[in-house]
Amino acid sequence: MIDPSLAGCLAFAHRLPTRPALPPGRHALGLFPERDALLVVPPNLDPRRPTPLVVLFHGGGGSAGKILPMLEAHAQVQGFLLLAPQSLFPTWDLVIAGHGPDRERLDAALAAVADRYLLDSGRLAFAGHSDGGSYTLAMGLTNGHLATHLIVSSAGFLAVQVQRGAPRIFLSHGTRDAQIPIERSARPHAALLQGAGYDLTYVEYDGPHAYDPAVVDRAVAFFMQESAVAA
Repeated sequence: MIDPSLAGCLAFAHRLPTRPALPPGRHALGLFPERDALLVVPPNLDPRRPTPLVVLFHGGGGSAGKILPMLEAHAQVQGFLLLAPQSLFPTWDLVIAGHGPDRERLDAALAAVADRYLLDSGRLAFAGHSDGGSYTLAMGLTNGHLATHLIVSSAGFLAVQVQRGAPRIFLSHGTRDAQIPIERSARPHAALLQGAGYDLTYVEYDGPHAYDPAVVDRAVAFFMQESAVAA
């Protein structure tokens, strides 16, 4: 039997907050001496009410600071929390050798946010671009009892050992992506996900290996407006 932690299963569970909320803005969570997780808190957030959360994973060689602009303005306007963890190494452990320290760091970051905010269990999204998109697919399908929505941009591969829950998926990819050609990534991924019965929204756009702001707008609307399917 596969060790659940080695397969990428998170230990996180929803809980009642025990610590005070943070003021609006960007905050380092103070969990790690290097490559700490960042949290964006929107204005006018009522910490006593269930709040949507998006966990945003950076691409290979990236960082929280580089990927936050993908969704930060949306978080401020739409009123959701935006958590950007950072891989211990230049990219996510799954890409290098398998699940390990990054899963542990993600668990710690989720727990730290839940200690301060009452999270909406019906709207918790994993999102990411490039290697972050691949990590979104892996962690989201493995932990679909927690992640209700997946926002996947330009993912390179799909690697899942354990499937739990039924997250709704928004999968997008540029047709002119020379780094990760769509013919061997998003198109076969979409066919596999549809064949497995997932609720999939699939979008191709005319663009290179970069997220498209108009497509991101659609992905945020998908997350904020649609109800999650019960696992």
